[in-house]
Amino acid sequence: MKITFSRYESGREEHGNVADVLDAEDLDQVSKLEDEFSSYIGCKYALATSHGTSALHLAMIALDLKRGDKVICSVNAFVNVAEVVRHFDAEPVFVDIEAKNYNINLDLLEAYLEDNQSKKLKAVIVTHIAGFSVDLDRLYSIAKIYNVKIVEDASEALGASYQGQKIGSTGADITCFNFSPHLKKNVCNGGMLVSDDDEIIDRAKLLRKHAIVRDEDALEYIYDVVDIGNDYIMSELSAAYIRAQLKKQDSNIKRQQEIAKIYSDALASTAHVTIPDMSNEEHPFSLYIIKVDKNRDSFALELKKVGVECGLHYIPLHLLSYYKSKYSLKINNFPIALKSFQQVLSLPIYANMNDEEVKFVCQKVKQIAKTRV
Repeated sequence: MKITFSRYESGREEHGNVADVLDAEDLDQVSKLEDEFSSYIGCKYALATSHGTSALHLAMIALDLKRGDKVICSVNAFVNVAEVVRHFDAEPVFVDIEAKNYNINLDLLEAYLEDNQSKKLKAVIVTHIAGFSVDLDRLYSIAKIYNVKIVEDASEALGASYQGQKIGSTGADITCFNFSPHLKKNVCNGGMLVSDDDEIIDRAKLLRKHAIVRDEDALEYIYDVVDIGNDYIMSELSAAYIRAQLKKQDSNIKRQQEIAKIYSDALASTAHVTIPDMSNEEHPFSLYIIKVDKNRDSFALELKKVGVECGLHYIPLHLLSYYKSKYSLKINNFPIALKSFQQVLSLPIYANMNDEEVKFVCQKVKQIAKTRV
């Protein structure tokens, strides 16, 4: 048996939606997805984009990010978070994480904001690791006190909730989703930018397709360009596929939570392995992250040999050559992220894993853990 780290799902409805596009029977999939997504999340506006990174990039444009501006983000995030900031010749400011859930440490965030108040500080990008959020009430309160915008990177948090509300409807200025997130690649790409702010959405809509404007009464080929935009448009084929998948997301999360419980029950007393906190019932377990106390990479290689693929979320940004060199960062600048990076390992978890496959993973983890000394 081989258990891949992720596995895409394609059912009858996905095939039907895509066939409608290919047969030119329904070429309005993107706008339908946007309406369905805003209804699902409970937000005012949703804009579909070509992929998750383009949603983040469009968010930076919508916030009018400029050269020399600063954006705070967790040092434990995928590279696209800092990357979209650097594309504006703006500066990402890294903050260390909580040891328990790998999210940005709000105490450190607040301390930085208190000590570094500046008009150049534009926003905070908060990544929800494994789909689990920080204390959002406190985050929004901090943002209000220090007058910064909040952008939530919800790449792993589609359908996740905070105090009964879907992520994307809880109060962020912008939330960005990714339908093909890091290491969990789908057969199609796509992202979504959501907001309740009319000004942000109007600007994002304008710039999503080259800042082109048209007179509705003029010929189709007559247009003007009023700003510097880009092409972030999602394809109709991707939208067709994603629309079908969106309907399954709540049941997918329920299944992921079931798998997480199987993992945790089986691995709770396994030597050298620490399981995630299971106390929060809203945790969607988009990722199941364990800690391996010794030789994590060796552990992962042994799992791979016996048929279990694993992931890593994430290599801290200050350890990557570009950021380390650009900002003269030292390996010990972010000690919690560094220690976590040396131990964390993401096990396969997705809704179409069956119990036999989950138990196979548990068996192999325990088997290899017994060889550790």
